[in-house]
Amino acid sequence: MVKISVILPVYNVAPYLDETFHSLLNQSLKEIEIIAVNDGSTDESEEIIKKYAQQDTRISYYNQENQGQSVARNHALLYATGEYIYMMDSDDVLDNPDALQICYDYAEKCKADFIFFDGETLQEEGAAPISWNYHRTQELEEGKAYVGEFLLNMMLDNSKHNCVVWLLLINHNYLKRIALDFYPGIIHEDELYTTKLTLQSNNIYCLRRSFVKHRVRPASTMGKHYSKRNINCYLTVIDELLKWQKCPITKKFAQYTLSKVFYTGHLIPLHEKWGVYWRAIKSGYYKYIGFKTSLVFWLKHS
Repeated sequence: MVKISVILPVYNVAPYLDETFHSLLNQSLKEIEIIAVNDGSTDESEEIIKKYAQQDTRISYYNQENQGQSVARNHALLYATGEYIYMMDSDDVLDNPDALQICYDYAEKCKADFIFFDGETLQEEGAAPISWNYHRTQELEEGKAYVGEFLLNMMLDNSKHNCVVWLLLINHNYLKRIALDFYPGIIHEDELYTTKLTLQSNNIYCLRRSFVKHRVRPASTMGKHYSKRNINCYLTVIDELLKWQKCPITKKFAQYTLSKVFYTGHLIPLHEKWGVYWRAIKSGYYKYIGFKTSLVFWLKHS
């Protein structure tokens, strides 16, 4: 019986894959499967995946043309058979050999829809600095079931909201029940996915442990410098979220997100600002951005 399916989208991460696979294959929990999807890599990633798949039958892999991380994750999920799903970034590392066992045991004990835990960052030289960390469990209780709307409200109020899927262990049956997949063709797809995941659950638990070292690289989504694509993808997230459910908590999420997005948007060139700002105005999002943030967007210089 497979206890955890590890979903591993792979794109041009050859220098890091050995460390990633070692951290997975050395886990004390042996009843796992690793489903890697090579998303059209142009480096040696596919050869490295093949090497490990030949060494360990728990690894399966699939190839697709480059379509992005959302499509790769959705592709991998088609083959998942585990009781729980863990979506790992292919340049990250599980820094505790008991991480998956501890998470599985805790999720089983709580009968959780999903659990969440903390992580650390590995900041590479040349990557754009990030202004947050991946710790959000300190003020929460272990063993307590949290309602998704309450939890998201609290995280937004305390500026602790963190959308990443690699800090979650998700019950596979819950995922099937809500029929959730990743929106294709955008970056920041985790924002939409984890918000929907959270708001549909009344049975979320935190585990006050740190298990993941998340690499921030110059070529990774978070390591790249801010551009109009970042803003456009965040706008798509808000479009899709409000289309799915327009209510006080999703409006609050929109305000929390877009105020930060457009504040940071002052970094993009002036000629790129017109299109994204006009898109936001046409969508009726000025009320979420606000006057002060708009001033910063237009007038502050990086």
